Amino acid sequence: MRNVTLIRGARQLLTLRGPSGPRRGTDLRNLGIIQDGAILIADGRIVEVGPSRRLENLALARDAREIDASGCLVMPGFVDSNLHLLCGAIQELSPRGLETLALRTVEEAVLCGTTAMEAKSGLGLTEAGELKILRVQRELRELPLTLVSTFVAGSLPLELAQRLLSAVRRRKLAEFTELRWEDGKYSAAQVCRFLTQARGLGIGLKVTAGQQSHPDAIAMAIELGARSVNEVVKVTEREVTLLGSSQTIAMLAPTISFHHDARHAPARGLIDNGAALALASGSYDECAPADFAPSPHMQMTIALACRALNMTPAEAIAAATINGAHAIGLAQHLGSLEAGKSADLLILGVPDYRELPYHLGVNLVNLVMIRGVVRVERSKVQWPIR
Repeated sequence: MRNVTLIRGARQLLTLRGPSGPRRGTDLRNLGIIQDGAILIADGRIVEVGPSRRLENLALARDAREIDASGCLVMPGFVDSNLHLLCGAIQELSPRGLETLALRTVEEAVLCGTTAMEAKSGLGLTEAGELKILRVQRELRELPLTLVSTFVAGSLPLELAQRLLSAVRRRKLAEFTELRWEDGKYSAAQVCRFLTQARGLGIGLKVTAGQQSHPDAIAMAIELGARSVNEVVKVTEREVTLLGSSQTIAMLAPTISFHHDARHAPARGLIDNGAALALASGSYDECAPADFAPSPHMQMTIALACRALNMTPAEAIAAATINGAHAIGLAQHLGSLEAGKSADLLILGVPDYRELPYHLGVNLVNLVMIRGVVRVERSKVQWPIR
């Protein structure tokens, strides 16, 4: 017997239906809104999306479990494409202890509406530490949510990181590798060899373009076909043009700049020149050095993108959902509410998506559904009867 759920009566249902590729330019503002919308879900996947009146009359909906979303906003779950789950005492803690710490951050992210994430290493400091982080991340893939793992080269000598690539691939520890190419740290030839080797092994490429990045980091990433350049902050006019004409996604993390009182990325210029943008939390578990932020709260990320980066609420939502899914290579399954995709969605306690940036630091989540199963329901304060 099929497990069928009907979510109905949404004040606004944001489907994010649109082009097959990452959203750019004016497409970034198209949320595919359905007023009084409904979603029919069977066995963890979306069967139909449309007006409540039409979906309520479908044969499959007659015996469905109903969830009333009246007066609320329904939208895809957030896809956080830059999340660090572990730092600090990697060597001292057991794998079980590290898994407990990482799970705490995962749960905090889910409570705030994240239904898919890219978890990264890069803070293990030694070969053993990096492998330890990657193994914990592999264990967390047993959770009923989407977790993509990335091996970040930066804390290790590049030669050692290169030697690790084959082991990472063979043991299925990571889908991506990311290089933190800081100015003066590596030569262009070293970087090219590392990324080319990773690509030859079938590992996806990412490059960090943060505050201290090398001037050629973005150009190299685009030339080698990187999936994304991450933590973009400072970009030249030439780089804006390159990103606008490439398939590489510019990932922005405004919470990092906010937390460290640093400069913000020129989001408006990137959008206006056709670049594909994704938003991510840039979260780091317990300690926050200069390239990380202390919270996996994607609603906060959207609010800061609107306030500090001058993005519209629609642009920020698209960047935090469908473009985040493109940034982790899973947009065919996640990031929008369309028939055939995983039923990863949120019910937020506001009637209009334009309210999200105004509730700075507030968790608006009423319900989080992942793969058709409700994982978070907002509990109500219980007052004595008067």
